[in-house]
Amino acid sequence: MDFYHVLNRGVEKRNIVMHDDDRMRFIRSLYMFNDARPVHNASSSKGTVRKKRTENLLVHIHAWCLMDNHYHLLLSPVNDKIENLSLFIKKLNGGYAKFFNEKYDRSGYLWQGKTKKILIKNDAQFLYIPYYIHLNPLDYSHKNWRNGSVKNTTRAIKTLHDYRWSSFNDYSGKNNFPSLLSMKALTKILGTTKKQTATIKDILQKSYPLKNSDVLE
Repeated sequence: MDFYHVLNRGVEKRNIVMHDDDRMRFIRSLYMFNDARPVHNASSSKGTVRKKRTENLLVHIHAWCLMDNHYHLLLSPVNDKIENLSLFIKKLNGGYAKFFNEKYDRSGYLWQGKTKKILIKNDAQFLYIPYYIHLNPLDYSHKNWRNGSVKNTTRAIKTLHDYRWSSFNDYSGKNNFPSLLSMKALTKILGTTKKQTATIKDILQKSYPLKNSDVLE
């Protein structure tokens, strides 16, 4: 199974979400557009993610994080077909941009160029990438987390639990948006909540050997 770190940001680093309604719409988009069949691009941001879909999937979503001006996804295309991954990204970016532009009466590109699809090539990358994705919200409160110099790790971890817009809580025993996820592969890697917490503290307290350019951005 091939895993890809997929990411894109708003054009000129602009925000791609303005309110929680937009964030919920993006999450619904992850669900709606993960379907090989044509999907009606309703503009409403209302409603919730329904029960887990098991048929007609384009990708398996293993981890995700939505930030104000960008997103991160860890995906594997169904049947290892890269065209499934490409179609999902096209539907996700196009559908959400249509919603956003209509809602905010704007036109033009929402996304900054072509979406990055970074193939995870080795075990070290695979072990670290879920943590990198889940720790992104610390950019808002603990900007030094990337160089391993966070002193109050307990507060940092609480910040992650309080941030709803990622898959972190689903892997920590608290259902958030489990219908989006294929959790089997990462659950084996991440282990128990206790193990995840210990690993996060380790990452936050000392510089991790991987640099962003190796796998992440």
